[in-house]
Amino acid sequence: MAEVEVNRRDMEAGESPALTSAALGLHYWPTIDGPLGVYHEEAVNLAKSFYYVGFLCLPWLWFINCLYFLPVLRNSRSDPLIRPYVVKSGIGFLVCGSLLLSWALTFAYGGEGLLGPSWKHLAVYDIANKYQQIFT
Repeated sequence: MAEVEVNRRDMEAGESPALTSAALGLHYWPTIDGPLGVYHEEAVNLAKSFYYVGFLCLPWLWFINCLYFLPVLRNSRSDPLIRPYVVKSGIGFLVCGSLLLSWALTFAYGGEGLLGPSWKHLAVYDIANKYQQIFT
């Protein structure tokens, strides 16, 4: 932890950020921002935050996590603190995306022939009409 504090002070003093990442044992930039990216501690916290908030039915945050930490995702020997969250975010996004896509295709192309008469009750316009009749 003391190394991190010293490196942070060196960064604020105007020393090259590449020296700081090398001192931490990191020989790459963990974010797509490159040298303009965040500090290592902030990057770990950001990756964790995107991963956990994605469980609140916001799988697009998992996509953002994978996109922002693309260098970590591409390199299998990258940062062991960030990589698990980015990989899990990618898996979560793929699972949620494929479930949503399969549901949408089933509903759109299968229609009444596949879902039976209950299809009309699942359609959004029918639900909106029901609530409009209730409130008017």
